Amino acid sequence: MCSRYNAYLVVDEAHAVGVSGRGRGMVQELGLQDEVFARVVTFGKALGCHGAAVLGHIKLRDYLVNFARSFIFTTGLPPHALATVLAAYNQLAGDVSAQNGLREIIGFFSSEAERLGLGCFINSTSAIHCAVVPGTIKVKAISTALQERGFDVRAILSPTVPAGQERLRFCLHSYNTKQQVTTVLTHFRELLHQ
Repeated sequence: MCSRYNAYLVVDEAHAVGVSGRGRGMVQELGLQDEVFARVVTFGKALGCHGAAVLGHIKLRDYLVNFARSFIFTTGLPPHALATVLAAYNQLAGDVSAQNGLREIIGFFSSEAERLGLGCFINSTSAIHCAVVPGTIKVKAISTALQERGFDVRAILSPTVPAGQERLRFCLHSYNTKQQVTTVLTHFRELLHQ
């Protein structure tokens, strides 16, 4: 479509970095890095640091350096943060076992949610799964109850999402076990129907 309509594609890889393409993202996994105008990658999720980068053509870089106010009035990442990001990328490139384990737990989470009849989840193939639970009071109560049971599931409230579309955010990790997934989803189902 971009070719047909002479459009530029910008891809947000926040949930793909560290998970797809040997850690480099979905665009890289699909071999489309030369076809995409710009990619936004974050360092604060799978890479365990902070910050982000926009990847693209040198003309895009020059434009952002000169006209992006949020870039102009900020400082660069400190050397220790850059070292952390580099170490994380090196780890991801050298050992895919964590990525494979994460993909397995993501698939298991989706199948367990379906098995338990939890149709409130937004379809996702990433490590982030959201269950729509309308109403600030209800979603906060469920989040608090899950946290009290040892699961750090966060409520996402209006105005971050539209009113009536409040949700719970489940963040999966390669070290999560299938038993943990089954337990948290069972607790969630129980709390949802109270």
